[in-house]
Amino acid sequence: MEIKLIGALDYKKVRAALLDKVKDETVVSELLEEIKNIEVAGRSEKVATAARLSRFAGDIFEILGMSEEKTLKQNSKFAAMVSGMGHNSITDHDYCVFALKDISILIEQTIIAERYSSFTIKSRREVDFSNVGFYVPDFHDEKGNILSNNEEIKVEYQDYMKSLFAKYSTLLDKGLKKEDARFILPYSYNSNIIMGVDAHTLKEMIIKYTKTKYSKIQEIREFGEKLLEIAKANIPYIVEEIEKTEPKENDPVEDFLSEEIQKENYKIIPATRLLDSTDNIDETIAITAIMRRYQYDKRKAKKVYKMAQEANPNFAKKLIQKIAFEGDELELSHVNFRFQIPLSYAVLTHLTRHRAHDIIVPDFAPLPDLMQYKEVPEIKKRCQKEYDEIYKNNAMMAEKFKNEYGIREEDLVYFVLSGNMINCMTDINGKALKHIVGLRDCNKTQWETRDMARTMKGLVSSLKGAEGYASVLGASCLTQGICNEGKECCGKVYTLKNCKMPKKEEPKE
Repeated sequence: MEIKLIGALDYKKVRAALLDKVKDETVVSELLEEIKNIEVAGRSEKVATAARLSRFAGDIFEILGMSEEKTLKQNSKFAAMVSGMGHNSITDHDYCVFALKDISILIEQTIIAERYSSFTIKSRREVDFSNVGFYVPDFHDEKGNILSNNEEIKVEYQDYMKSLFAKYSTLLDKGLKKEDARFILPYSYNSNIIMGVDAHTLKEMIIKYTKTKYSKIQEIREFGEKLLEIAKANIPYIVEEIEKTEPKENDPVEDFLSEEIQKENYKIIPATRLLDSTDNIDETIAITAIMRRYQYDKRKAKKVYKMAQEANPNFAKKLIQKIAFEGDELELSHVNFRFQIPLSYAVLTHLTRHRAHDIIVPDFAPLPDLMQYKEVPEIKKRCQKEYDEIYKNNAMMAEKFKNEYGIREEDLVYFVLSGNMINCMTDINGKALKHIVGLRDCNKTQWETRDMARTMKGLVSSLKGAEGYASVLGASCLTQGICNEGKECCGKVYTLKNCKMPKKEEPKE
């Protein structure tokens, strides 16, 4: 695992430029250290300025000048004090970008759950993951003590993980697509990510990963500790609040539920379900548009809407299409939907990476049912028996590690395979749903996410009073008669227009 804060300056280039001018290694090293200190001081100045602006007299430039006259320690102390009072918005102004190398897919899924962060991730549909490597934890008992035979167990674990990657390579050699072969990859395999996060969210992440139940997963704790070390050197004003936070390794909600409810086995639901939604979807969007532009109260806006709808039965549908395709879409965000969605871990990232919805995903520990997994159409045609055997053996291996070796569940999370299924739940507004369905309804989208998107679209389209909104849901070839894929277009838009698809140009040397 390697983590680097990508700063405003590339210090390798700065060093080379300085050496070109100064020709003295010692002087360059001293200058470079001073430049780094200035960059760190600038972070604290920015946040301290936001803190002072909300409390002191003077315009923004006067307040900025005040912060520039203070030391790094003084600015950090003041920013920490104001942030500690609960005014965390001041730390939103310090945005940090991290390069994350060789972190497991489990870490990837954990950090994407932070809805105020942004991520760019290496595609598992396009990249061969045969030799990316994987995480090897220490193995602990239920009390958190490292087992005496830890090293021997690690060897067995590594041999088993290598066997899964070998089977993945075999599937690729048989001609299976990478997007289908990946369903047998374990959640131990390494990923590479660019992560953008404001300092407020970074602080909450570090606390969560080092001082709550998540810290029981060794890799998550290590990740949080590395972020903390970077924060101490570069974002000092968040450190005091992190360090004074008391650890809370147990989940009080889980403890309460365990006392009150007898846990039963669960089943993955057969298809996406619409659990709840706004009533009168089209009417709500149309009335919101009228209220926004004319400042009518809701009663008058509703009266105006009904008059317009009576005069023109297509009024709501046409208005919603204007909002969706020619406006800023804001009115769409005033209708909401709640879905429960059965998804494999392989494509979970495809949904969680969309930040404009509130998604709840089950934690990795305790382990999900390892024998509930996604059927892959191409695998079903070619090697279903082999695929089933992989999952059966995997569940048996996890059981062996748990019962025979006495290993706690937090160390067994890497036995989750990418095809294992979970039931997740999301609350999503109409604007975000339009965006997600628009992307995932495309023929070129991964098949499981496409099925999900089309089911969501179908469920919403079946709602009474949502005909106008339903008309804007779907791939752009269906809703607007256009395709943004360019030369990579699947051709459907030309079929819909009843015209020939242009020939693709051969790549030039």
